[in-house]
Amino acid sequence: MSSVVELKGMDAKGLDVEQAVRERYSAASKEREPALCCPVQYETHYLKVLPQELIDRDYGCGDPSKYVQEGETVLDLGSGGGKICYIASQIVGPQGRVLGVDVNDDMLELARKYRGEISERIGWDNVEFFKGKIQDLALDVGRFEEHLTANPVRNADEWNRAQQHADELRAKSPMIASDSVDVVLSNCVLNLVDPAARNQLFAELHRVLKRGGRAVISDIVCDEVVPEKLKNDPELWSGCISGAFVEHEFLEEFEQAGFYGVEIVVRQEEPWATIEGIEFRSMTVRAFKGKDGPCMDHHQAVVYRGPWKQVTDDDGHVFRRGVRTAVCEKTFDIYADAPYADEIIAVPPHTPVQREEAGQFDCRRNSVRDPRETKGREFTKTELPSESCCGPADGCC
Repeated sequence: MSSVVELKGMDAKGLDVEQAVRERYSAASKEREPALCCPVQYETHYLKVLPQELIDRDYGCGDPSKYVQEGETVLDLGSGGGKICYIASQIVGPQGRVLGVDVNDDMLELARKYRGEISERIGWDNVEFFKGKIQDLALDVGRFEEHLTANPVRNADEWNRAQQHADELRAKSPMIASDSVDVVLSNCVLNLVDPAARNQLFAELHRVLKRGGRAVISDIVCDEVVPEKLKNDPELWSGCISGAFVEHEFLEEFEQAGFYGVEIVVRQEEPWATIEGIEFRSMTVRAFKGKDGPCMDHHQAVVYRGPWKQVTDDDGHVFRRGVRTAVCEKTFDIYADAPYADEIIAVPPHTPVQREEAGQFDCRRNSVRDPRETKGREFTKTELPSESCCGPADGCC
């Protein structure tokens, strides 16, 4: 059910976003606050092993854990009380690994409180929680705080040395290493990050994923730009409203960070909240990493199945329905897998082109791939069907 709110005269200045969010969620870790984000229906059998306190302190707006697979390494950004982490733990199984990152001490305490109990119930312990900012996944804030306790900062020189130590931690002992995660999840958290840090946030999302890995993010989006007077309200910001992404801009953030296959997998039909005519709703987006790299010609083609007459991808390639379109090896590999595989027919070369023999492919080219390029110019095979192929007994036709 949606809620409708009318607000007038809010013009607070100088809002400290991190402070507003920290205070609201620290309180919410101790006492349930139903107004934080919107209700979500999770797979009930995954909830049976969870203490009721974790279920009650969940403040999400979607279920990105549905897109996790067995054996994967999963990272949950803004893991809160750990509900999504403990659900993902059951899905990935004992061969998988689940990492939760949150900067709120009270939420981390709640998440860690039941780790032993839950692992005993499910039969394995593969969940670990870290203190850190989701826009700076290289810095383990927990380890940095230990350093500050042993080396207090009392003047500018000591401050500079502390910053140097933080940089060393990022470089030598990153909290989340580059290219180390199969899937990044987040549930109604990205909107809580200060807009000034959002470019860095999406860059970090991309950095930690393995090639071919994916981000599955549930968050609150809006259909219009949120005005400044709402952005400056701490209650609305920490309540997942003021920081909401405009729908199309949310998708563009993934694209600008280098992701491909960006798609809306779930979009709430009715708005969760409406404020001054602006609709706020939950949306889950999935996006993949791995379109960087050279474009080499291996004589491959793809055929777009339809139903549209033609489509254009993010890089300007035009695919016409039923037409063999020339692509580079990188694009061929991408389109032969999710999320494109159901829409594309992959046409590999008759004889594989060796890597050292492949030439550069001009990805600005939108041309038909001549069948002779794929089969080979010297391909002269003749093979006719046998007389019995389509006989009544075989029924092959």
